Order: sequence, then C-alpha cells, then structure tokens
Amino acid sequence: MDRCMIAVFVLHLQAMKKKIALVTGGFTGESVISLKSAAVVEKNLDHARYDIFKILVYPGNWYHETSNGDKIPVDLNDFSILLGGERIKFDGIFNILHGSPGEDGKLAGYFDMLGIPYTTCDALTSAITMNKGYTKAIVQDIPELHVAKSMQLFGKQVGQAEKILKNLKLPLFVKPNNGGSSIGMSKVKEASALQEALDKAFHEDSQVLVEEFVSGREFSIGVYKAKGSITVLPATEIISSKEFFDFEAKYVPGVTEEITPGRMSGEEVARVNRIIEKIYQKLNCKGSVRVDYFLEHGSGNFYFIEINTVPGQTETSLITQQVKATGMAIRDFYTLLIEEMLGTGK
Repeated sequence: MDRCMIAVFVLHLQAMKKKIALVTGGFTGESVISLKSAAVVEKNLDHARYDIFKILVYPGNWYHETSNGDKIPVDLNDFSILLGGERIKFDGIFNILHGSPGEDGKLAGYFDMLGIPYTTCDALTSAITMNKGYTKAIVQDIPELHVAKSMQLFGKQVGQAEKILKNLKLPLFVKPNNGGSSIGMSKVKEASALQEALDKAFHEDSQVLVEEFVSGREFSIGVYKAKGSITVLPATEIISSKEFFDFEAKYVPGVTEEITPGRMSGEEVARVNRIIEKIYQKLNCKGSVRVDYFLEHGSGNFYFIEINTVPGQTETSLITQQVKATGMAIRDFYTLLIEEMLGTGK
C-alpha cells in the first residue's frame, strides 16, 4: 500500500469515527466528583473508535478545554464548538455530570430539543428519579419490593418535628429530597436532634424526605441496557464504620469496606435481580444506573433506598468494581453504553 492509499485509508477511518462529547462539571457540590469520574471515563474510552471532546458545564460557562489549556466556548444554539476553524458537532453525549443539570433532566431536555442522543435516562425519568419521594411512590408496588415508612416535607414549617414524631418511629433518616452523595443527610436517634437535622436538609433543598430506619445489610447494585437487553451487575455490600453511607463513607478511603460481589444467598441474588430489572423497566431507565437497597435483618426483605441515574465512574466507584467483577473491561462497558445510545449496538 503506497503512501497515498495509506493517507486515504486514514482519512476514511477518521471520517468513520463518531464524535462524542464527554459532559462533566455541574451546578452543585457534586461537580468535584463529576470531574473525577470524567477523568476515568476519558482515559478508558476507546479512542480508536471515538473522537472524545470533554465539555465542562458550569453556570453561564460551557466550554471545551484543549490540551494546551485554551477554553473553547460551546455554541448553545446547537451544542457545537469551533476548533481550528472547523465546526465540531457531536454524534452523541456521554453524560457523567452528577447532580444538576446532568442528572435532574435539564440537560436531557436540552439535548432532546437538539436531537442529540445521550447515554443516560430521558428528561422525565431523570427529573422523577432525582426526587426520592416521587421515585418511591412509583416503585412501591413492584412485587417483593418494600419501602420504609416516610413523610415528604414541602418547605420549612412550624411544628414539623412534632408532627414527624407522631407519625414515624425513631431512629429516622432525614435527607434532602433532591440531590446526591448523601449531602445534607442525617441519622436521628433522639427526638432532640430532629430539628437540627431538618434544618441541615432544608439548607440543601426545599423538599425533605424523612423515613424510618430499616435495620439491615446495605447493598448497591448497577444495571444497564445494551444490545437490547437489561443486565444486572453483581451487587456490592457496603460495610461502613460510620452511622450510614454518608459523603465521607462514599469518598474517603478506608472509611467503608466494600465487598463485590456482596454476600448473598442464591435465592437473594435471584430475587434482587428480579426486583432490579423491574425497577429499571418501570422507571423507563436508559444507560447505566445504580440502585441502593437494604436486605432487612431477620426477614431478608428488600427495601428500596434510592436510584442514581448518573452513577460515579471513578477508579473505586461501585459500578467500576461491579463491571470488573464480571470480567469485562471498563473500556468494553463504555463502548456498550455508547453503541446502545447510537442505536448501533443491536
């Protein structure tokens, strides 16, 4: 093959490569985790198959940063960038933006209007699942799934603590109804600590979910759709030295022991997988999501905690551990997600 033919072949390959925007950053405190996730994803994506452009999204400042540090603004009219005189438009979005606007449906709605596919759930599912109370209301009638007794609060009001204590039993979990990484969450053992926990949660969100504590073993499990079928990954059992799986337990090394695959009987694995697949279907999920749950001490009942539709993808994240436990390379996992998004993975 002469040089001319080689050059033509290389140009043909470049033309075939899909342009993928790796979207990260965000409007909340979770942006720090989003950047860490994006670094891992960028390193592990198949660069022979895709041209990857990392796009950072901050309030009033959306840009692509080049290798020499130049910040190229995103044209929000069509989500494109002008690079080296060439207008770059994207074939798809790998969304790794935790919190708002990447996980709450805002970014999904924007991409829907532009007709650009993305790896995560659609706008409606993203908006609903960001609200813990609404999500529980939707999934609670799934066979074999249980939810803790709870109250959803809409704004701070006088006498809330007293009303909660009349309707729910201590200990209680108090958490912002929207949000992630356990920011603003508290475990309340004594009635005297309830108001402080409510204030902390309301500082993060105008809606707060208060639910009774379920004594059980805690697990987190990933699930994704690729090649037209839903695959449930091995669950991770979470044993925290903290009162619960809070921000420190999630992100500070050594605070939590994570066992993948988690210690479950054959019956428990089969039951959990049935429930998880139904959750994924009922919420109309897309791409990769992660579900947190308890297996109650004594009864072994499955208690739904919450769903994360843009799960972390750092080197030590739970999804990463679970994919590796199946023997699959992370690069191949990401390729499956992208091909499913593009409609070429059938």
